[in-house]
Amino acid sequence: MTNNTAATTSITPTDEHRFEKWIALLATIAIAVHFAARFTARGSQSFGPFTFAEWPLIAALAGGGLPLVAELSWKLLHRQFGSDLLAGISIVTSIVLGEYLAGTLVVLMLSGGEAIEAYAVRSASSVLEALARRMPTLAHRKSDETIHDIAVDQVVIGDTLLIFPHEICPVDGTVIDGHGTMDESFLTGEPYLMPKLSGSAVISGALNGEAALTIRADKIAGDSRYAQIMHVMRAAEQRSSDVRECGVWPIISARFTRRWPLRSR
Repeated sequence: MTNNTAATTSITPTDEHRFEKWIALLATIAIAVHFAARFTARGSQSFGPFTFAEWPLIAALAGGGLPLVAELSWKLLHRQFGSDLLAGISIVTSIVLGEYLAGTLVVLMLSGGEAIEAYAVRSASSVLEALARRMPTLAHRKSDETIHDIAVDQVVIGDTLLIFPHEICPVDGTVIDGHGTMDESFLTGEPYLMPKLSGSAVISGALNGEAALTIRADKIAGDSRYAQIMHVMRAAEQRSSDVRECGVWPIISARFTRRWPLRSR
């Protein structure tokens, strides 16, 4: 008998994150082509208003930098201030000064950071879904000689609960009858089966072993260990980073500009 919930709705990357991933790819290719062209005879030759080596950077700034700046401008109009605004200013400044490589580097950092953040959110979502699949929904309340299946939310402190073999512990409690083991590795990382006997503490989310255990509920479901882990995971997933590392990007670009002749004129 298994008392797990169904999987929660999976979270897929948004169109915005897919767009930023392609911008990061465009900027990477443009930088690679630029450096390859700089070491050719035609790299410094003028080709219209720009040199041959600068055209890939112009394409990256037009195709990736301008959309990012437009998005940041929209956030600015809606009073959504963040350190990403500094990256937008850096992109515009680099275009005005003709430092196209520096601007493309900032585009890569900005879009690449968003893509990495989206990947981290997807990873956290998969962990959250795995936790949700294991979250118990039923408990077996023992009253005299009868056993009643109840929702985990109906468990109160002091209830006597029966945990059958291979079931997940519904709430934090203390063993009052039985002797067996529990697998707590999914919660604590402990690789060994933990022995449980009368007086041993059990935690919600732990997988019972081969023997049935009778426990006394010490906490309600909402206060148990498993519920607290789920709460922390959900909060971490929903909270977006207000401070990103792009605040140092103008400094990086400035140092890079001093060390390298970014313009190919």
